[in-house]
Amino acid sequence: MRVADAIAKILAEGGVDTCFMLTGGGAMYLNDAFGRETGMRKVYTHHEQGGAIAAESFARLSGRPALVNVTTGPGGVNTLNGVYGAYVDSIPMVIVSGQVKRETCAFRYDVPLRQLGDQEVDIVTMVKPITKYAVVLDDPRDVRKVTEKALALALRGRPGPVWLDVPIDVQAAPVEWDDLAPYDPNVDDGAGEAPNTRAELGALSGAELDAEVAALMAELCSAERPVVLAGTGIRLSGTHEAFLAFIERLGVPVVTGWNAHDVLPNAHPLYIGRPGSVGDRGGNFAVQTSDYVLVLGCRCNVRQVSYNWQSFARNARVAMVDIDSAELAKPTLTLHRPIHADLRDFFAAAEKTSLPRGDRADARFSYLARSKERAAQYPVLLPEYAAPEGPINPYTFGHVLFDELDEDDIIVTGDGTACVTVFQVAGIKHGQRLYTNSGCASMGYDLPGAIGAWYASGAGAKRIICLAGDGSIMQNLQELQTIVGLNMPIKIFVLNNDGYHSIRQAQQNHFADNIVGCGPESGLTFPDFQRLADGFGITSSHAGKDDELAGVIRSALDGDGPHLCEVMIDKRQQFAPKLSSRRLEDGSMVSSPLEDLLPFLSDGELAEAMEPCGTLR
Repeated sequence: MRVADAIAKILAEGGVDTCFMLTGGGAMYLNDAFGRETGMRKVYTHHEQGGAIAAESFARLSGRPALVNVTTGPGGVNTLNGVYGAYVDSIPMVIVSGQVKRETCAFRYDVPLRQLGDQEVDIVTMVKPITKYAVVLDDPRDVRKVTEKALALALRGRPGPVWLDVPIDVQAAPVEWDDLAPYDPNVDDGAGEAPNTRAELGALSGAELDAEVAALMAELCSAERPVVLAGTGIRLSGTHEAFLAFIERLGVPVVTGWNAHDVLPNAHPLYIGRPGSVGDRGGNFAVQTSDYVLVLGCRCNVRQVSYNWQSFARNARVAMVDIDSAELAKPTLTLHRPIHADLRDFFAAAEKTSLPRGDRADARFSYLARSKERAAQYPVLLPEYAAPEGPINPYTFGHVLFDELDEDDIIVTGDGTACVTVFQVAGIKHGQRLYTNSGCASMGYDLPGAIGAWYASGAGAKRIICLAGDGSIMQNLQELQTIVGLNMPIKIFVLNNDGYHSIRQAQQNHFADNIVGCGPESGLTFPDFQRLADGFGITSSHAGKDDELAGVIRSALDGDGPHLCEVMIDKRQQFAPKLSSRRLEDGSMVSSPLEDLLPFLSDGELAEAMEPCGTLR
């Protein structure tokens, strides 16, 4: 048995059944071992970034880490965008890279060399800030211990990527399985771990957690206007059913965090909105007028709480449950009751906790009704977005698309308009999944993300819809061939708004006289996407006006095989509603609180929506 064979055996027996690979000489023994491993499906992408993003999406949907196998030098460097996205979004992933042989690794010598070995790079030093654990496997005898530790840490606590860098002479080194020491977490010294990895240790459990949960339940049940903010941690922890049981037992109103809107369908009786810097008014009014906010599985990043984070839920006591103690201590949050716990343990403790005497279920019901009224009063889709002659408003597209989609469809989006407008307007149905990468928010997530979703969902068991901007799809365009070559029936919608619309909006707001690098008018050009689809052997279609949109979408969804549908989007449409700074009478700029979204409401209308609380105008 070679070291490479041992790595393959450990990962396959540990439940890693899918490997995204781009072969290379520096990883040839790893390529061979993973290729021979019968318990592991291999998917060959055309770029390492595509492979890493596909692995991230696979784990996000399945709950199981995938393997990414790349070669030394550029192979490892090319994965970084996908690995970074997995780290900040708490997605497990195992990366095993090839490396030059040990005697040509520059870091071993007391000479400040830039490079010694062929295609050598000190990848472990590069990736330490974006992985839970990263090591060079230097001693063949450590292969079992190091690989088992990597897999355990990828899944423990707050999930994330781990990285093993394996010199080529170590890959080929012979080992005897019975001589290999296993990983023992009880004697672990923490070597190779990122500082944040330790922040998941020491979570509350047992009687200590029971006491915290009882106190939280007493506070929540005595509140007049409580709300639960649900995040992606609910899916990642495998507690979706427990979450539903918790909120339905209490009858507490629920808002969904960015990238977690699919935890509740729009029709769920407790759903009241999507707060955030680019959310909806109903969700923001609910949070900003609440007197008790319980945050579950959401790290409340700046996109969620805004740059005026001091005003987030300012009328409420905020309780937050998180597995990462660092998230509970960050400077952008002021928490009344931080609870360092695994959501699985939290929901188990809550289930056995009796509701307190004096439970104010009537108050929760009243606040739910009031919140639903406000949400209905301020829809995201507005009548003036109708465009009979085209181009199509992006909010119209998102609304019509979700009307045509079925329950259990999986929708993967890129960044920009394809993500923001759809996240705001989507009428999510039971069983649907809707996601992108949030913390990295890179262009180019769409195609490889859809590939990962296809494998995670059973390779054909569910329909995969990929939403990409014309700018985003160009970042990983090569993965169209992966889709075609493996005959994945992914339905791709390209939202063509003539370039980088998110960036265009920022430049129009701040540098209106100097738009640069956003589209054809400023030096950035794009291909004819239908001709491009034809070149890849993909059928295509086109929608440019409202009255043809539903039919074109329906036809695209119903066809066999992969399909690319180009939708001509109105580039004049700004993201709305959205948070924006306000200019005061003296000319100074202030960051608005979350309830005060652009287009701004009148003072009187805002005051009425914020009752019984005040505004900051």
